[in-house]
Amino acid sequence: MTCEFRPMLLLASMLPLGGCVAGMVVSAAGMAARSARGEPVSNEHLRPVATTACSTEAARHGAVRIIDVEQRTPSKIVVWGTADDGKQRRSFECAYGTKVTSFKLRVIAPAS
Repeated sequence: MTCEFRPMLLLASMLPLGGCVAGMVVSAAGMAARSARGEPVSNEHLRPVATTACSTEAARHGAVRIIDVEQRTPSKIVVWGTADDGKQRRSFECAYGTKVTSFKLRVIAPAS
């Protein structure tokens, strides 16, 4: 190989490596950002509190019956149930973190 082609080969090999290094920098920055956020703290020990809080919210709409309680994410508990005021039965879905964060109420159509 002559001396004239070596600088061109060196330059040509550096271009792909430059992209690789940039990708590594972006990946490292993403990892640092995820690390800074930290892991969510589990609130599984709050299941009874979540059930009570969601039942209290649902009780405004009638007699409450809890159907299921699920740990959806480390920091989110979901409670499902029904509320019946004697005239209308409704289902509810309640999300709980450290307090009730959402409450959805739906009418249950009467059986024909």
